[in-house]
Amino acid sequence: MRKKIDVPSCCSARRDTVDSESIRHSRFEADLTDRESENIASSWDSRVGMVLIPGGTFLMGTSDREGFPEDGEGPVRQVAVDSFYIDVTAVTNDQFAKFVSATGYRTEAEVFGWSYVFHSFVTTRSREQGSRAVPYTPWWLAVDGADWSHPEGVGSNVGNRGDHPVVHVTWNDAAAYCRWAGKRLPTEAEWEFAARGGLVQKRYPWGDELKPGGEHLCNIWQGKFPEVNHASDGYEGTAPVRAYLPNGYGLYNMAGNVWEWCADWFDRDYHSVGDADNPRGRQVSDMRSMRGGSYLCHKSYCNRYRVAARNKNTPDSSSGNTGFRCVAGV
Repeated sequence: MRKKIDVPSCCSARRDTVDSESIRHSRFEADLTDRESENIASSWDSRVGMVLIPGGTFLMGTSDREGFPEDGEGPVRQVAVDSFYIDVTAVTNDQFAKFVSATGYRTEAEVFGWSYVFHSFVTTRSREQGSRAVPYTPWWLAVDGADWSHPEGVGSNVGNRGDHPVVHVTWNDAAAYCRWAGKRLPTEAEWEFAARGGLVQKRYPWGDELKPGGEHLCNIWQGKFPEVNHASDGYEGTAPVRAYLPNGYGLYNMAGNVWEWCADWFDRDYHSVGDADNPRGRQVSDMRSMRGGSYLCHKSYCNRYRVAARNKNTPDSSSGNTGFRCVAGV
């Protein structure tokens, strides 16, 4: 029987699980104001690399037996969104490096001095220099020195992963990048509308079958989680942002690869109390929403790589399987 859990810790781990002295995100966000006002990326067309999603209505959520009702995936309801632009891919290491170079920005993982790394990726040097297990989820290690440019900790780098999604970014980091780029994070409604690619109530961005004709169309765990990943989809960790076929709107990797931060506060019940037009989650907790699943998702434990699936984490948490993409108004 598939294990269902309230906190999808196979997918993400909270910073306050091992760090009771976390910097509050409200203070961290305040520190960004002056920097971003001087470094908005105005020297290029911010719509390059984006596609226009015409506004409309769609059936959001699911009553699929594969779903997690406790996550607030259902019920299915009609939702309307305005037109918006969305990045064709998740933000890459190369793109994030330009942001850092232009602004001198330091991610929260760098400020804290550590981030979460999946156990099989932790380098010997990192284990020796400092790593701490997460209670109840030994596959996550809090690794000293892990950050966006050192994804496996000390001694690692992103030199040959420029076209891979940036990871180890918190919600606050993602929001800072978006503001610099003249964009913003998508709402959950916008994200799901775009991920569906024009299809109605399908399980994945391409349809209901995970591997049509035996072809891998996303980067998820292949094997027995969390010990054996035979990577038959081609990747053990992150994949390039344009790996696999795009959906009907030309968007890549809307399922698997990395979790993507959304603008909303996570509200399990927002669909039943909120507006049906351009809905956004209320602040009923300290969690932000995430969508899309990651290379660690597996059907036996956490099949949250479905279009309607949801996840959550604190805005100051980061891990090796969490990134983001941007949207912009018309």
